[in-house]
Amino acid sequence: MIREIVKYPDPILQRPTEKVAEFDEELRTLAADMFESMYKAAGIGLAAPQIGVGKRITVIDLNNQQNADDKIVLVNPEITHSEGRQVGEEGCLSLPDIRDKVARAAKVTVKAQNLAGEWFEMEGTELLARAFQHEIDHLDGILFPWRMSALKRDLILRKIRKLQKTGEWK
Repeated sequence: MIREIVKYPDPILQRPTEKVAEFDEELRTLAADMFESMYKAAGIGLAAPQIGVGKRITVIDLNNQQNADDKIVLVNPEITHSEGRQVGEEGCLSLPDIRDKVARAAKVTVKAQNLAGEWFEMEGTELLARAFQHEIDHLDGILFPWRMSALKRDLILRKIRKLQKTGEWK
């Protein structure tokens, strides 16, 4: 089922999520809904708060349904190692039409659980490392403008307030 993407400034986007404790059919349905919603919105990653669910789960697919093996589900993820630095443009489904450069680690290792509750580790570089960091930030209540300078963040927030006043940001 496709779920509506929550947009900033919805408070759920700025709250840390709760750890997942139940690895059941409801969780599998949530993950499937998240993939479906992400694909409809043309994204490469989606965290549960972005569809109004305060649980610690995110989905990622850098190849847009090209290969079922490319679908990544991270439940209760944590970054256990990071190294290097990359700067690249980011966007966010919860901040439509807002894009800017963000500095992130170039390589990260993530420890997470799968939908059966089994722990695994996964390494990501370049775009996958960026996606891991971006989505885990969502689970911690952090949006990508918070990773920029105060000046850039202020400009983005002003732009959003202006769009809200004109009714273009709902």
